[in-house]
Amino acid sequence: MNFVMISPHFPTNFETFAVRLHEKGINTLGIADAPYESLSENLRQSLTEYYRVDNMEDYEQVYRAVAYFAHKYGRIDRIESHNEYWLELDARLRTDFNVFGYKNPDMLAIKTKAQMKEVFRKIGLKVAQGQVFYSDDEARALAKRLKFPVIIKPNSGVGASDTYKIRSAEELEDFFHYQNRHVEYIMEEFIDGDIITFDGLTDHDGNIVFYASLEYSEAVLDTVAKDGDMYYFVPRDISPKLVELGKQCVQAFNVRERFFHFEFFRVHATGELLPLEINCRPPGGLTIDMWNYANDFDVFAEYANIVRENRFHANITHPWNVVYISRKANQHYVNSIESVCQRFPLNIISVQQVPGVFAKIMGEHGILARTDTLENMREIVQFAHQKY
Repeated sequence: MNFVMISPHFPTNFETFAVRLHEKGINTLGIADAPYESLSENLRQSLTEYYRVDNMEDYEQVYRAVAYFAHKYGRIDRIESHNEYWLELDARLRTDFNVFGYKNPDMLAIKTKAQMKEVFRKIGLKVAQGQVFYSDDEARALAKRLKFPVIIKPNSGVGASDTYKIRSAEELEDFFHYQNRHVEYIMEEFIDGDIITFDGLTDHDGNIVFYASLEYSEAVLDTVAKDGDMYYFVPRDISPKLVELGKQCVQAFNVRERFFHFEFFRVHATGELLPLEINCRPPGGLTIDMWNYANDFDVFAEYANIVRENRFHANITHPWNVVYISRKANQHYVNSIESVCQRFPLNIISVQQVPGVFAKIMGEHGILARTDTLENMREIVQFAHQKY
């Protein structure tokens, strides 16, 4: 079996996909623009072969790399990056080489927020009102209809990047001055609620073999705006209603043999769940590792099992809550990271250094901890975030 891995070295914790696939006897064929010598020893030993291109944005170079692998090893069975940035590249390669998985025609529904809304509506789910706008006048009229505050974000994008909460007509006029005119934006009504997710993995036939959830201390947009502390966690207990809605969404988007990350609003006033968007890849940051700690299993190995034999072996019982606690360099904490570890030695899993590109949200360091109760989890968060 031949598995082409696009950018197998990023993010670093995703290198384990190559390790587990290789252990299953699968040819792991890496393509990236990083020098081979810069790859970790663990990754180098787990790749059957590595093809370096000069520029990953040059499709012809990447196409030739896959063609080389196909000529040398035979039919390509899978092409995957597990990375939002390369979803369209993955799909284009799968289309050209007739490989299982999402192809070019599927991209509109899983990459553009306007089309996602249409899929949600078709299965009878209520969504936040909004639409794409193509001129300043269209935006003004749309804001008048939706009423301030409104949210403006790229129609195709991920995370809180280039996302704005617009509170007034004056702020909207300011947005027109600094917006990227090369980006297609969508405007949505502001929903007063929390973001909660339904995440997991499906088998080759689209059956959910594992699911989890994420809850956040606050909206990522607010964390970026104030450059403050945050935490997020994988809860032991997941709302049955969230699971029900999540299963409907997985089926509607035909998610097969891949990870998924659905975001929902949990409306403060009513507790109602509204689907926000889908990401057809694992959640970011250390979440996939947090799944392992929350369930005492190896999701990388189980993914390899699904790819190799379409079987999921682990028995999932959700024994732990697992929390990520950010630590920012610009904050004045009462308790050092060492003090947190000494105070809660049975709960602390590890302390992570965060790459600069993610530190604005995730902090320069992150503390991973697990607990059997939410009360214990909040005690650790409070101790770690206590200020002078």
